[in-house]
Amino acid sequence: MAKSKKIRIIPLGGLSEIGKNLTVVEFSDNILVIDCGIGFPSEDMLGVDLVMPDITYLVNNSEKIKGIVLTHGHEDHIGGLPYFLSQINVPVYGTRLTLGIVEEKLAEHRLDKKAELICVRAGDRIDIGLFNVEFINVNHSIADAVALCIRTPGGTLVHSGDFKIDATPIDGEMTDLTRFGEIGREGVKLFMCESTNVERPGFTPSERTVGESLNGFFVKYPEKRIIITTFSSNVHRVQQIINSAENHKRKVAITGRSMINIVKAATDLGYMRIPEGIIVDISEISKYPPNKTVIISTGSQGEPMSALYRMTFNLHDKIGLGPDDLVIISASAIPGNEKSVGDIINELFRKGVKVVNEDIADVHVSGHACAGEIKILHALLKPQFFMPVHGEYRHLAAHKELAEYMGMKPSRIFVSEIGKVLEIDGSAAKFNGTVQSGRVLVDGYGIGDVGSVVLRDRKRLSEDGIVIVSASVALFEQAIVSGPEIATRGFVYARESDELMNGAEKVCVAALSDCLDRGVTDLNQIRLRVKDDLARYISQKTKRKPIVLPMITEAV
Repeated sequence: MAKSKKIRIIPLGGLSEIGKNLTVVEFSDNILVIDCGIGFPSEDMLGVDLVMPDITYLVNNSEKIKGIVLTHGHEDHIGGLPYFLSQINVPVYGTRLTLGIVEEKLAEHRLDKKAELICVRAGDRIDIGLFNVEFINVNHSIADAVALCIRTPGGTLVHSGDFKIDATPIDGEMTDLTRFGEIGREGVKLFMCESTNVERPGFTPSERTVGESLNGFFVKYPEKRIIITTFSSNVHRVQQIINSAENHKRKVAITGRSMINIVKAATDLGYMRIPEGIIVDISEISKYPPNKTVIISTGSQGEPMSALYRMTFNLHDKIGLGPDDLVIISASAIPGNEKSVGDIINELFRKGVKVVNEDIADVHVSGHACAGEIKILHALLKPQFFMPVHGEYRHLAAHKELAEYMGMKPSRIFVSEIGKVLEIDGSAAKFNGTVQSGRVLVDGYGIGDVGSVVLRDRKRLSEDGIVIVSASVALFEQAIVSGPEIATRGFVYARESDELMNGAEKVCVAALSDCLDRGVTDLNQIRLRVKDDLARYISQKTKRKPIVLPMITEAV
């Protein structure tokens, strides 16, 4: 019997959301993983640091996985690798800068097993199991980004990665449209294309325009110290800032751990040119006249305890900001971060700091393709089937409309969901089942031990507080030995709520006495009775539902 030619595409992240990109390509008994990113927690995920894709399906099929291929070095594409590799140790393929950032990340996590990192270049073709993977140069807001052409016995797939078409890129390497055209003429079974900016018409401006705009502020404000915050991974922008500082004879200090790490990796690998003597340690910056310095900082998203946040709120041990400073926010706020960024901008204005952001000047351009650029890739590749990826649902739906406008039949366009299996067999394609998927929450070193119940409790703690009841009982003597004592945190101030606290104490005494009188000797049963009675009393009196924690022990 002939072997099946079915290709299975299973997104485990990156659909109907921004972040945690991970796509599974499966053929026969071979699996190839594209990217392994993280997402960032929403406001209701109290105390959560990161959000990971649920990789249960991959753990259960780990013997089939031939490798992970990375499109570029952004956190939403590589941030999950340490957690992935701690469970599934397979080869990882990526370009030099991407792997340089990965190495720093893996070193921080101190994995027991050394990861096998295989460096590739744009233009390379690598056999990974039954897959032949070609890496295609694309422009993005980080150097060394690639798209993927994946040839399987069942047909050719193209994954755009994150891209834009920049005719004047900083590194001189334009998106390889020629190669996309050649692959299109060979025939493409499925095209997976990013959708982030599909709602924006036209073309994304060149990164070079940002450098020109930033340089203008060096000319306009020669008397001010300049602080520029941007994404740490945008080495091209950091390079342009350093170039302007060199031209205007200013020293540069870099602050923020991620910024320092990525600049070091990019410089060591030759992706950045740092003029000798221009970089000074942040601790030495005060030795130079303020108007002869530039500070490049993290914190463009308003992250608490980032370098810009600490400088703004007087928490930085080396830098304070005032009327003699110019702060340039060279980034756009990721959806959900607008309030955090706004809080920083408001505080900077209170201090008399001059603030410039993308609303005022051309100090940021996106790294993602707008509709015009996306249309070019569709026209070059002429895919048989299409799946929009990398975007919220409205982006995916808008991308479907664009593909239809380009002439694709709706029946050949598949707007998928996380965990949904797209099966391609010859000239037919259809959704066929689902696999386990979702999100895994990372809190400190804990992976997956924070679930919906814990988040619900944290939300209740943040809104209604906690009430703790302490008592000691003699079970066989059927007596209360000590207590009950009631303490609260985040609920009411006990000293100013005597009537409520006295009533709560009486409820607890009644619950304990009733259990003891009935001969109940199971402490858990007694705790549950106290908890239920006290929670009901508090709800009736205050219409609030704090967490009630009964600490009932047996006297010895």
